[in-house]
Amino acid sequence: MIAYLDGRLAQKDPTFVIIDVGGVGYELRISLNTFTQLPEGERCRLYTHQHIKEDAHTLYGFATLAEKSAFLHLISISGVGPNTGLMILSSLTVQEVQQAIVREDVRTIQQVKGIGAKTAQRIILELRDKFRKGFGADTVSVSFGAHNTSREEALSALVTLGFAKNVAEKTLDTIIKREGAGLTVEEMIKLALKSS
Repeated sequence: MIAYLDGRLAQKDPTFVIIDVGGVGYELRISLNTFTQLPEGERCRLYTHQHIKEDAHTLYGFATLAEKSAFLHLISISGVGPNTGLMILSSLTVQEVQQAIVREDVRTIQQVKGIGAKTAQRIILELRDKFRKGFGADTVSVSFGAHNTSREEALSALVTLGFAKNVAEKTLDTIIKREGAGLTVEEMIKLALKSS
């Protein structure tokens, strides 16, 4: 499985990019949110998901781990395929999607082209507990802000070190609220280890 691609941005389009990695051009489908975050013709890194069907192997690219995670949650829902997942993440930011789900805001999700009332309700029904367990409604903006990549990396490291995931998440959220969102991964891990 390809976790990410790091290379030169050879072509940039609102729906796809081509990244040159060591002379090989990888085409990745992207959301508008990722499109706006990519520099023109410069080196970039995109987190990837490979979707395999009988007639196609498609790579999807995401500027952040938060967006990739939201995409994987969305496509786990019956009736929500990768194209619909990208449409949702092109219409709403990751934070808006997650807040809509936690707050059970059917109308916001239903405003996305191609999403009917039943699909919007199914998305909320199946994902709200996942988002609420790790992220209370009051910490959604903290958990899914710009520092999310650092938080996810720190969380992964703490779980590897033997922390229970829910304990590590609560510890990191407390640290971020207290210290601010500008912490590096290393600083988060050190503060979490000190607080345990």
